[in-house]
Amino acid sequence: MKKIFLSLILLAGTISAIVSCSNEVLDPVASSTAINMTSPTGGTFVLAGSTAGTTVFTPAWTSAQFGFSAAVTYSLQAVKSTQSFDNNSQAIVLLTSNSDVESNQKAVSQRDLNNLLLSAGGSIGTSTSFKIRIIGRPSTQLASSTNGVFAVSNEVSITATPYDTFDEFDKIYVPGNYQGASGYGSNWSPGDAAVAKLFSAGNNGNYEGFVWMNDSNPSFKFTPVPAWSGDKGESNGSGAYSGVLGTASNINPADGAGTYFFTVNWPALTYTMSKRQVAIIGAATPSGWGTPTYLTFDTNPTSPTYQMYTKTLALSADEFLIRLKDDWSVKMGTLSGNTETATTGGQYKIKLNGGNMKVPTAGNYKVVLDIRNSANYNLRLMAI
Repeated sequence: MKKIFLSLILLAGTISAIVSCSNEVLDPVASSTAINMTSPTGGTFVLAGSTAGTTVFTPAWTSAQFGFSAAVTYSLQAVKSTQSFDNNSQAIVLLTSNSDVESNQKAVSQRDLNNLLLSAGGSIGTSTSFKIRIIGRPSTQLASSTNGVFAVSNEVSITATPYDTFDEFDKIYVPGNYQGASGYGSNWSPGDAAVAKLFSAGNNGNYEGFVWMNDSNPSFKFTPVPAWSGDKGESNGSGAYSGVLGTASNINPADGAGTYFFTVNWPALTYTMSKRQVAIIGAATPSGWGTPTYLTFDTNPTSPTYQMYTKTLALSADEFLIRLKDDWSVKMGTLSGNTETATTGGQYKIKLNGGNMKVPTAGNYKVVLDIRNSANYNLRLMAI
């Protein structure tokens, strides 16, 4: 009996030793060397929506070494100059290098840097000081890991003024008599900062967008600049819809107050105009697929959801869509066209006639639909 007992003890010790050795092989303790970022060395950088695609600078750095052979993912991190970095600070991935093929430099566009600085807490139109650095991690390591292996570079101070991402796209303005009652500033004021705009996702003269007109007899024109210069209205003189732009008269929709969807081909001087509902519908909503729940347009300039459509309601972990027409001919959903689970909190990009979305977890939400910019239709589910 003693022999059996001793054998069991020896076997357990052997297994423990094997497991310990295995863990050492699977989870090596690796050292890392610091990265030297040689470019940029600092400075003030000009950012603008009109030049968003151009290079603002090209970071260059030395290689990270972890004590074992591995592809390395290099990212550019940024924080405000008054803050400190951690391994999960806001970042954009620059490149992934194999140990034998390392260029260790990558051009950064104004668009990418602008998005990074906004994510790091920069304010639109405000000159702000930031710190940037390069961080390297083994490519097989999860980006969300907080206790993994990292190599970081020296910190570099820069100054930049983030711009509104709307400024990356051409736009036309929609001044009219409905502005004051609808949260778009003063009536007939194309230069008002709050005036409704239609955007061109392709910057090619074709514009589209939604405008809430809280007036029983709305009237408006289109202008290519925020002033009464080059404005276009109806070509027929009566203001009734013809689909052809000219300078004869204001455009006067016959369907009264509500949300209107426009497309405008400015070079061809043609346009379309149709009234739309804006509602959430689906099994995730209290009313199911049979009855839409209408969203409310936010006209409060001090609200974080200003000029967006919102509704607070209890949602179940099920599917839904944004429906824009009762006959289901116009809806909004996933970019892929397939059923997808929407994210909570952040912007979830959607498109006209996309696929069903799904609520990730049952609960109370503020649904926020942002359709101000046709190049970036998005939905947010804000847990409350």
